[in-house]
Amino acid sequence: MAIILLAGGCKKALDKEPLSNITPENYLNEENQLSAYAIARYEGILPSHGNWSFGTFGTDGNTDNMVLPVLDNKFIPGLWRVGDTGGDWGFTNIYQTNYFLNDVLPKWNAGKIIGNADNIKQYIGEIYFLRAFEYFKKLQAVGDYPILRGTYPDNREILTEISKRAPRNEVARFIISDLDSAIMLLKTAPDGGAKNRISKVAAQLVKSRVALYEGTWLKYFKNTAFVPNGPNWPGATKSYNANYQYPSGSIDAEIQYFLTQAMSASKLVADAIPLVNNTGVIEAPNNENPYLNMFGAVNMSGYSEVLLWRQYAAGVVTHNVPVAAQAGNYAVGLTRSMVESFLSDNGLPIYASGSNYQGDDYIADVRKNRDGRLNLFLKEPGQRNILVNVTQGTHGTPVEPTPRIWESNYEQKYTSGYAIRKGISYDGAQSNNGQGFTGSIIFRASEAYLNYIEASYEKNGVIDADATRYWQALRTRAKVNPDFNQTIAATVMSRETQDWGAYSAGAVISPTLYNIRRERRNELMAEGLRFMDLKRWRAMDQMIATPYHFEGFKLWGPMRSWFTANQIVFGATNNAAVVSDPALSSYLRPQEIRSNADSYRGARWTMAHYLNPIATAHFNLSATGGDFSTSPIYQNPGWSTAAGSGPTGL
Repeated sequence: MAIILLAGGCKKALDKEPLSNITPENYLNEENQLSAYAIARYEGILPSHGNWSFGTFGTDGNTDNMVLPVLDNKFIPGLWRVGDTGGDWGFTNIYQTNYFLNDVLPKWNAGKIIGNADNIKQYIGEIYFLRAFEYFKKLQAVGDYPILRGTYPDNREILTEISKRAPRNEVARFIISDLDSAIMLLKTAPDGGAKNRISKVAAQLVKSRVALYEGTWLKYFKNTAFVPNGPNWPGATKSYNANYQYPSGSIDAEIQYFLTQAMSASKLVADAIPLVNNTGVIEAPNNENPYLNMFGAVNMSGYSEVLLWRQYAAGVVTHNVPVAAQAGNYAVGLTRSMVESFLSDNGLPIYASGSNYQGDDYIADVRKNRDGRLNLFLKEPGQRNILVNVTQGTHGTPVEPTPRIWESNYEQKYTSGYAIRKGISYDGAQSNNGQGFTGSIIFRASEAYLNYIEASYEKNGVIDADATRYWQALRTRAKVNPDFNQTIAATVMSRETQDWGAYSAGAVISPTLYNIRRERRNELMAEGLRFMDLKRWRAMDQMIATPYHFEGFKLWGPMRSWFTANQIVFGATNNAAVVSDPALSSYLRPQEIRSNADSYRGARWTMAHYLNPIATAHFNLSATGGDFSTSPIYQNPGWSTAAGSGPTGL
């Protein structure tokens, strides 16, 4: 009998076509093929940890939240230049998602896909989601963009025609349409609750993110070249956009449309998903804090507010985040502005009378009587970083050291003196260099709470009952007095100007709106959304005329005694200098150590930098006879089409 079964099995295997010979017409016909195709697109489109970095926790570097040793060129006007090739004008991921949809949808509608009907819908929904997410990245980078629903032959005439840029709000509407399709098709728990595959609620969250982004962008860039039909909008130079009209009738109605979409989508998520508890003792293995551990868990499925996460596997797919979290965060340091934005636990700003703020002479003082998120995530010398399997790691830091601000090795360097514990694992087995396998959160539900609060206030100018409920839930979890009205009343905007989010279009915003943005900043610290928020708020205009100085901890106070003279060498013209001169500030200025650094005089901004330039090659390929004016592509505001050129101004 065994011989008969073996022979039959071999015959069936031999009858199958070799995998290397699979052709397009023989693929995407079965449920498992759809599943494999969709999951293969995740890594190239969705954010996750990469090795030899602080992973997604370092993405906020080069914002007012987190500072790196070297300032990005976008904050040094004149150094960011138009590329000859490359850039964000690329369609690889869009092509791959379009290929799937163009091939699968007709077969699905004809009932020709083999497999479970609900699973087939799930995988089609995932592709709609992934196309939407890829388009959202394009919207943030370059704004107006071609809307492509098909795949096209390698024909210059056809490819030139489809290069026409759709107005940015149309791109946002297309993204929302794709997300609506995804929401209809996706399951609530596609993988039995493991949360490693895109779900309906994840799509609802992203829909709220996209709608809030576009609604606030249109609001704060109104009457500029950065919105359709604004003064000198470059889209108007092309005949296909010359007579553009907003679908809702006006830019104001368009703003209302997007904010309404953001409110409805975020409410669905916030009402359905509870926040994780902030309870337990931090440094006790048997009494863990779920809110802290959520960010560094190996298995994140059990955390209610995690909507989608990437799983890693020891020795197979790994990263170095646990090592970075136990040390200096791979040279991504928290700024003084970030740390000072957190309230006292009684709900008052630190400068307010009765706040019980203990000052910043020592890091321990900074953490006292503060918002529980700062107390939980800001590291302090002497804390234990490894609680179990202490001897198993080769690159662990069992006890938090004095900040190693003098180091040149990024793996050990504490750039600002302030470091965070988001992403830490207390398991020594995770601290083998490059071999960490903790999960990576891609989406979590607390963002939906924040999206609703902001969208509803931007739309209606009031904190409604739902926004009140969500805001109080966030503050209660953070162990902050939930009375946000007390905070608003005590807020003095002239004391908040080191926070870029205190501005829109160069003007200081109201205390109410500022505290909504503050809550978002504090809750989403080091989760990769800060620059997205700053752009849509138009929160960097104030740096066009006035430089901004990134600062860290108060080095030139009592903490100076922590270091030897060789560890804090300073002097603007001293090539051996490792810290900033106390004459500049009592606080460490990590990017102002030597006077020959481009960042020595602080960070600046220019309007053109709100959108990325399109590389010259794309104009050249789509133009006739080298005349770029014949290309259907137009350059973004303030940028030239000449390779190597900087912003031309607005």
